[in-house]
Amino acid sequence: MPHKYTGRYLIYVKTDIYKENVIVTQQMVNITMYVDGYKRSIVTGNKNFKDGFQLPDTATFAILGEGFMAQYIGFINTAGPIKEQAVALQVHADRAAFLNCLMEGYHDTLYANLGRHFFRDCQITGTVDFIFGDATIVFQNCNIYLRKPLKENVLTAQSKEKNKDNTGFVLQNCNFLADHTLERQKGKFKSYLGRPWKLYSTTIVMESYIGDLILPKGLCFMLNLTIGDQGLGTSDRVTWLGYRVIKRKEATRFTVDQFLQGETWLTNLGVPVHFGLFT
Repeated sequence: MPHKYTGRYLIYVKTDIYKENVIVTQQMVNITMYVDGYKRSIVTGNKNFKDGFQLPDTATFAILGEGFMAQYIGFINTAGPIKEQAVALQVHADRAAFLNCLMEGYHDTLYANLGRHFFRDCQITGTVDFIFGDATIVFQNCNIYLRKPLKENVLTAQSKEKNKDNTGFVLQNCNFLADHTLERQKGKFKSYLGRPWKLYSTTIVMESYIGDLILPKGLCFMLNLTIGDQGLGTSDRVTWLGYRVIKRKEATRFTVDQFLQGETWLTNLGVPVHFGLFT
């Protein structure tokens, strides 16, 4: 791609499997990668912590440039559960959008640590802390699949350190399900919605379907997480200081419109998006 360009730069990706590690640098801004059709192209790698790579360097696909958008792209790390941290997709930039994309791994699948991100109609799979970091994200209409783990599953690990920061993970109108490796054995493993990674960790689950694989307590060790009051009963949730059930009025603060200021940038991208609550 050229060093200098104006407007949005479009990259058409032929449907195939690409075995490589990709970095979208800070200078590469306002890029759209797309596939012509409904079959995803896959970018796959297997870098991992056990083989001597630092966490950010394990990413199969790393995005550092603002304004990135992907459609029908798959990001996979095939290192497997015994290799510990192995990132499929790292997003370290503002105004990133993913439509009908796949993020597949085990430990630390999606590393989202800076900026505002929007995921729509995506599929995300993993085992331990597989959505983690300190970005400001709304996952909308996504299917979250937990896989057969070595020990237990922990879906999210949000890492907000300062109360004044407007970061957090919002999972809206999503489905939390067991994949085919776990479905018949889900009673043998503990599965949690998440664990708060840092002091002011903020995760909101609302208007979503939580399958029976999630333990009633919902969360495992550490500090602070918020669950909407619709769907699966919350009476058996943990009783930690900081955990609470939110009502509709407060939930609107975490919609795409308010939490991401989505109308200021997603509208220009022309992506399908629901700006408020669904119900």
